[in-house]
Amino acid sequence: MAQPEGAKPTKAKRQRLVFLRNAKALTGITVLGIYVLFAIIGPWVAPFDPDARSNDLLQGPSAKHWFGTTHLGQDIFSQLLSGTRSVVYVGFLAGIIATTLSVLIGVTAGYLGGKADDTLSVLTNVVLVIPAIPLMIIITSALSSANDTLIAVIIGLTSWSWNARVLRAQTLSLRRRDFVEASRATGEKTWRIIIFELLPNLTAVIASGFIGTVVFAVLSEITLAFIGIASTSGWNWGTILFWAQIQQALGQGAWWWFVPAGLAIAFLGTALSLINFGIDEFVSPRLRSAGKTKIKTNAGHTVRMRIGFTPVLSNTPEPRTHATIHPDVLTPVAREAK
Repeated sequence: MAQPEGAKPTKAKRQRLVFLRNAKALTGITVLGIYVLFAIIGPWVAPFDPDARSNDLLQGPSAKHWFGTTHLGQDIFSQLLSGTRSVVYVGFLAGIIATTLSVLIGVTAGYLGGKADDTLSVLTNVVLVIPAIPLMIIITSALSSANDTLIAVIIGLTSWSWNARVLRAQTLSLRRRDFVEASRATGEKTWRIIIFELLPNLTAVIASGFIGTVVFAVLSEITLAFIGIASTSGWNWGTILFWAQIQQALGQGAWWWFVPAGLAIAFLGTALSLINFGIDEFVSPRLRSAGKTKIKTNAGHTVRMRIGFTPVLSNTPEPRTHATIHPDVLTPVAREAK
């Protein structure tokens, strides 16, 4: 039946935008969108060629060079804009690879059980105990040219195991639910049950794992560039910090050489963390209602209830002839006052 014009949207329709109404999630998505925009248009809108040298050697921020220059007169703002594409590309590609592997291995192991679960769990545990950063350092240093795509693939292949364990545990708790048993009883194929029954209930866990992997990938790429393992021919925020360290920018008082890149890393990490917090609050009603109060009025008596806590009486005077609250729900202080 069609909804009449002017009628208020139903509760189901209002719930679709609950995530975007979350202040943390909206702030994180906005900041992340700005980073993605800079990653797309950054090299085109950069005021200077990031490799171009000039006579403005190690100059502070000015109207010409907003973030100052390096010891060779290179514009740091242009380097920062050009490096955003590399950071965002590696972070999201590694996140997609790691999330895909974690879903395939974790959900499959949790649903199938038996020998398949044992085999996939052993594989997951082996990858889990391997130190990711040292392994990436060894692999990238052994290769002649480690471009952004190769670094993203290496990070993705070494950072899926933790999310796979989480998804396996969640799948084990869902595999015996009534709706899964009903689908199995009707003869649904395994892949259809996994895709249409299990994955929709694991969306929040998958999204949270993806965000965490992106944060790890971004920090890993910057770390590799900062210690000089990755190629320094291209620009990313780690490369800026690498050259600032090599040229002793801190000792020379050239704070503008490393502070903008550090703030860019901090803001991106904060945006991703806010999105992760928003996902947690979206899937957990207890977190979403934290700090909120509900007021119930019954026969002139107001009870102020706090979610997750024992309800207590408000300061409103209570006529004894209309007491409707059982003494067992009162706190000791309220019971003594009564």
